[in-house]
Amino acid sequence: MEELLVYPDPPPSGVVSALEAGGYKWRPVGSLRHAERMEPEDGWSGALICADADSETAFALCRAVRKRDEPLSPLLLVVAEAQLRELELREDLFDDFCANSSNVKELCARLDHLFWRTGRGSRPELVEHGGLVLNLETYQASLSGRPLDLTYMEYELLKFLATHPGRVFTRETLLSRVWGYEYYGGARTVDVHIRRLRAKLGEEQAHLISTVRSVGYRFGQTRWES
Repeated sequence: MEELLVYPDPPPSGVVSALEAGGYKWRPVGSLRHAERMEPEDGWSGALICADADSETAFALCRAVRKRDEPLSPLLLVVAEAQLRELELREDLFDDFCANSSNVKELCARLDHLFWRTGRGSRPELVEHGGLVLNLETYQASLSGRPLDLTYMEYELLKFLATHPGRVFTRETLLSRVWGYEYYGGARTVDVHIRRLRAKLGEEQAHLISTVRSVGYRFGQTRWES
């Protein structure tokens, strides 16, 4: 998968959260020369350029990538609210823009829509449920833009449950489907991993994995059904 050019280096925390929540592969750059030196062999998939801190460098970078033999697109520009009036004179430098006061969800949504609109198809395969996002390519998980520190088996268990929402699975089924038929551990292994997952999801989202008494576990049950 191609990488997204992100300026500046390091990018604002809100931008990082949106990129991680969306599962994008990206690389920060601090200047035009840096961008040229760091460009992947198969090229950049697009750019997210923040112009709110150093607008002169940011707009110069926008102009440079637009003047290439193959102009870089899509390009999302993040600006301060005070800069919004300037954008009418710079419409040729970007495909879409977003105010730096926007929240993580809006920024992520704008990126998704921009890639879809320009047909780049750079978004990886994701499993999403509310604020929970699982990236099936990078084995990363995030909740409301916050990365979740999961072990390999915790991730595999969460992925299996999240890809079968609403279905109830017994502990024995989960052992065979997630750990494998060759695994001889007891049902307590499942219980321990479920308990750890709930702790990492936090009190507000622990209900995503519900216990069906005398049967097993189910993903996606609402708070009021449990």
